Formats: sequence, C-alpha cells, structure tokens
Amino acid sequence: MPAKSKAQQMAAGAALAAKRGETSKSELRGASKSMEKSMSEKQLEELASTKRKGKPEHVDRR
Repeated sequence: MPAKSKAQQMAAGAALAAKRGETSKSELRGASKSMEKSMSEKQLEELASTKRKGKPEHVDRR
C-alpha cells in the first residue's frame, strides 16, 4: 500500500524508526504515534519506502 501524500510517507518513516528503536516513542506525535501502535513493521516499511515525487503535501480527508 503506497503512501498517498508526502506527509503520510514522512509520518510512516517516523513511526518505523520508533518501532525499530532508532528514536524514542515519546517523540512521536499525531498520525505517526497512532501508526506506530496500529501497524506492523512491514506495513510501515511499505508506506515509508514510497517515492515522494509527484505526491501532494497533504490529501483531503473525505
């Protein structure tokens, strides 16, 4: 499942780093905090590895 926006890709990267122990979980905020709790490392890897080129900064929630 590729990321739909740059913001989602960056949040997944932050959550993945926390899940791997590279950063502190207490540093996470917002979407990255909930992603870290609810997604597996493999799912986070898929989102974080998405190419940013051509992606919008944010996507409307509809």
